[in-house]
Amino acid sequence: MHALAARLRRLPPSCGPVRLIGIDGHAGSGKTTFAERLAVALDDAPVLHLDDIATHEELFDWTGRLLTQVIEPFGRGETAHYLPYDWRARSFGAPRPLPPAPVVLVEGVGAGRRALRPYLARLLWLEVPNEEAWARGRSRDGEEQREFWAGWVAAERRHFAEDPSRPCADLLVRQRSEGYEVLPGPAGTSGSTLFLTHGNGPSAVC
Repeated sequence: MHALAARLRRLPPSCGPVRLIGIDGHAGSGKTTFAERLAVALDDAPVLHLDDIATHEELFDWTGRLLTQVIEPFGRGETAHYLPYDWRARSFGAPRPLPPAPVVLVEGVGAGRRALRPYLARLLWLEVPNEEAWARGRSRDGEEQREFWAGWVAAERRHFAEDPSRPCADLLVRQRSEGYEVLPGPAGTSGSTLFLTHGNGPSAVC
């Protein structure tokens, strides 16, 4: 993990002074856990979870809010302030600061969407087949979220059909029994396989 962190630190800034790293993949693929471990290797880099930006009514229609609350302030070198969404209360909470650190991780389904890619220093994709990832997510969330998952799967299918991320990923991340394996992604131009311890999507213009 530290080898990947070192590689990311060497990248040029992509959004103001920030090296913004997108971590995308299907729901249930392990993005949050991977982002948390990578953040530790990056000396506790800030992590923005897209679950805090999306809402019940806007599972994927949150681009404008993210650009206004996070991307634009970063572009000016300022601390961003976003309104985290409470999924139980179905309302936004108090503004939460997000500093323009040297590296900031953005994790969640849609982190590599077309509108965000110009601001990303690198896009990572968690390489887990969709059905396997969704099965993990359903198991994690339990029976009470069964109805939500039915709607989510349909929405995610539509999103990636219209705006695929995987073809534009610089790196593919696969979880192994002891850590992670990082491979060059479809959009990667160079780089060897990394072993980190503790099916192709539609075409896209990257």
